[in-house]
Amino acid sequence: MKSIHTEIEINAAPGKVWAILTDFSNYPKWNPFVISLKGEVKKGHSFRVILQQPEGKKMSFKPVCLVFDENKEFRWQGSLLVKGIFDGEHIFKMKEIAGGKTKFVQSENFKGILVPLFWKSLNSKTIKGFEMMNRSLKSRAENS
Repeated sequence: MKSIHTEIEINAAPGKVWAILTDFSNYPKWNPFVISLKGEVKKGHSFRVILQQPEGKKMSFKPVCLVFDENKEFRWQGSLLVKGIFDGEHIFKMKEIAGGKTKFVQSENFKGILVPLFWKSLNSKTIKGFEMMNRSLKSRAENS
């Protein structure tokens, strides 16, 4: 298994960050990485996601929601073609820290036979996409 991890401190309460993160209809206005998320997002349900990696093509898939814990965590599991070939567990976590701020963590755990083939891109472009989204979320939360 391979993992990537990013985090950012946001000068806003977790409730505000969560409200922006889960306002999926507004993703096209601010989110440079997860450019579309449609469908019913709740534990056990699948929905449609379109990602746009920096300098990369759009990728569409239908993950299943594993966790949807208000103001704390949103997690999904997606697979390429069939489970076991290339699977990703995407995690958004937030925790209140001193001063009413939020520590926002975005990470993903990858497993499957094709992961080594794509690791170089995941470890550069995907991390860059996470960081872009984190900065955009921070800006939106702090300036709205």
